[in-house]
Amino acid sequence: MSDLAIVAEKLDAVDELAGRRAEFVLDTASDRAAGAAGVYLDGNSLGALPAVVPGRVEDVVRRQWGELRIRSWEESGWWTAPERIGDRIAPLVGAAPGQVVVGDSTSVNVFKALVGAVRMAGEGRDEILVDATTFPTDGYIAESAARMTGRTLRPVAPADVPGALGERTAAVLLNHVDYRTGRLHDLPGLTAAVHEAGAVAVWDLCHSAGALPVGLDEHGVDLAVGCTYKYLNGGPGSPAYLYVRRELQDRFDSPLPGWNSHAEPFGMRTGYEPAPGALRGRVGTPDILSMLALEAALEVWDGVSVEAVRAKSLALTDFFLECVAAYVPAGRVECVTPVAHEERGSQIALRCDDAGDVMKRLIERGVVGDFRAPDVLRFGFTPLYVGFADVERAARVLARTLG
Repeated sequence: MSDLAIVAEKLDAVDELAGRRAEFVLDTASDRAAGAAGVYLDGNSLGALPAVVPGRVEDVVRRQWGELRIRSWEESGWWTAPERIGDRIAPLVGAAPGQVVVGDSTSVNVFKALVGAVRMAGEGRDEILVDATTFPTDGYIAESAARMTGRTLRPVAPADVPGALGERTAAVLLNHVDYRTGRLHDLPGLTAAVHEAGAVAVWDLCHSAGALPVGLDEHGVDLAVGCTYKYLNGGPGSPAYLYVRRELQDRFDSPLPGWNSHAEPFGMRTGYEPAPGALRGRVGTPDILSMLALEAALEVWDGVSVEAVRAKSLALTDFFLECVAAYVPAGRVECVTPVAHEERGSQIALRCDDAGDVMKRLIERGVVGDFRAPDVLRFGFTPLYVGFADVERAARVLARTLG
């Protein structure tokens, strides 16, 4: 056993979150056939399955839908699921109850939030700033929102946002963590700068929620969106969420007013009157099957503090970099993720000339990460189920694959 393998064993022995691993389905048939446990480092794309979910989904399908049928809208709590599950997510992003509603996709919620932000900013402000390094969809939607609202769109690197703000700025759409590099942006500082300029701050939390403290209420974020299938383990295509700060809820004018966000949804009135609070972020009928699978998945967070998750995340990524430096031939990969803790999310991105082929071979050998064009190996570290022995093994297999 190598020295680093011994270190990993000791770190796992004192890990306060180690027991959470048993709450996930990780030991697959393909792993057993290969004779070794796999290492899943792609939870920043799709989180592992919480063990409680299959039984809960079976109950939703067989009993709630199969037996109770339409009665489940009331008797099984289907109707209130969007705000109820929103309140389960709220503490994970640093929000008090009543400000998060679950439903629709991240893309749809980005559209709602950004157009709503522009409408709150008023007619005198004619420019939207968007993170120039953003996930492509956010950029597409920002461009469409600008056209629809008659604003000009300006892509700006997050670090350059303070200098780009001005009297023309209506809203700013930023990513908390860069999806490609894992860089953590300064949410408190950038939000304060946006507010000082009189603009509205919209944050995309897809790569931070469930991996590190966000502090939406503490830092006065106006609106935020995020997915639930990454670090929140809600399942493929699980519904996203929308946060609207309580003080702004009466002013939030959604560009997608639907019957589910009406003050009297069953009144069937021709005129639209928005519901109070976060409910006005709803649109149409909730996607109950995936929503209740998410609700079950969130039970793995019971008794877990985001601060403990963040501490382990940093320890895991530090240890991975140490192992890579020890095992991988010098010059074969380059880390593009910031080393400084205050600038790092919960992933490590390594630049490698033949990254696409390398990742294919890693997956064949049981280490699952992902590839981002043109040359990035991306490894996500989900502290609830990734251990230090996983990290050491991943680095060892990487070195052998690159050898």
